[in-house]
Amino acid sequence: MFGLITVGTLAIYEATHGTNLEGLHRSNMAYAAVFLLPMLIVALFNYRLLTGYFAYALYGIGILLLLSVQLFGENLNGAARWLSIGPIQFQPSELAKLSTILLIAHLLQRRGGEKLRIMKDLLPIGIVFLIPFFFVYKQPDLGTALVFAGILLGMLWIGNIGYGLMLSLVVASVSVVVGLLWMFNAHYDELARFIQPHQLARIQAFLDPASDPDKSWHAMNALTAIGGGGMLGGSGFFSSQGFIPYVYSDSIYVIVGERYGFIGSALLLMLFFLLVYRMVLIAMDNRKDAGAYVVVGIASMFTFQIFVNIGMHIGLLPLTGISLPFISYGGSSLLLSMIAIGIVLSVKIHRSDRSHSQRIG
Repeated sequence: MFGLITVGTLAIYEATHGTNLEGLHRSNMAYAAVFLLPMLIVALFNYRLLTGYFAYALYGIGILLLLSVQLFGENLNGAARWLSIGPIQFQPSELAKLSTILLIAHLLQRRGGEKLRIMKDLLPIGIVFLIPFFFVYKQPDLGTALVFAGILLGMLWIGNIGYGLMLSLVVASVSVVVGLLWMFNAHYDELARFIQPHQLARIQAFLDPASDPDKSWHAMNALTAIGGGGMLGGSGFFSSQGFIPYVYSDSIYVIVGERYGFIGSALLLMLFFLLVYRMVLIAMDNRKDAGAYVVVGIASMFTFQIFVNIGMHIGLLPLTGISLPFISYGGSSLLLSMIAIGIVLSVKIHRSDRSHSQRIG
């Protein structure tokens, strides 16, 4: 985690040096230092209290905050995703991801590792997932909404959903994607009633970049910049001259690819791999316990965000607004990512306390 935060701080410096945003790297270091305290407090706190009945309260708070965004949210760049408290802005969707993980873990642990049932298990879990998904999608923030889907699939897998049901979910997901692509080509006007114009533009830029150079400008510049980094990195021309929007936040991977090249990108991916690998080991030490479900949910959240953020900048996926954990600049993202690590550490620290787990039950 500290290695990733260090890389993120260096990338933020490269992205903002010589611009009117110069100095954000110092803010990022200050955030990391301050957020270390809540992370350690959470790590020492027994996670089983969070996955007990407190999970309902935390989930309720998360949903209320998402509802508050709809009513009182700060509109920036055409999207209402932030709540403002004085000079402080934060994204409730970040908290909602963690609270959803905790409640789903609570529901899964009641089954004790047995095969999940459709009506008694999958239906309530599906409702828990759909409520925040709907609110986040309406902001609109499709990228973060899809993170909830990644969390759900990972947690259902370890929750023993059964191969048949998991295959059905995968087939249904693929069918939705294929159906959207078919409607995009054959019934564009009908599809436009349900999907935001900027989302349709990103899909078009992904499928056919040459059809509209203006709409594919961001994606093509990102590819050119990353390719220009070569093996060891380049001058950072594209990122420093304003060709990449939000290069210090959602598009920060372009900085890594252009300035540090293939070697830098590979080292970044290795750090991410080691982080997720450690989570997998901790989850394996807590099989059939709520801790395993929580850790897998957090690992799924990070893995999905990493795959989508990097994938959209190398042409594998359409562009969407999603941060790169520990690398992108943003107080809300960094705080909740560090708290998530604190929860994983709590699972590691308290893994042998079975009697307390039975009392919480």
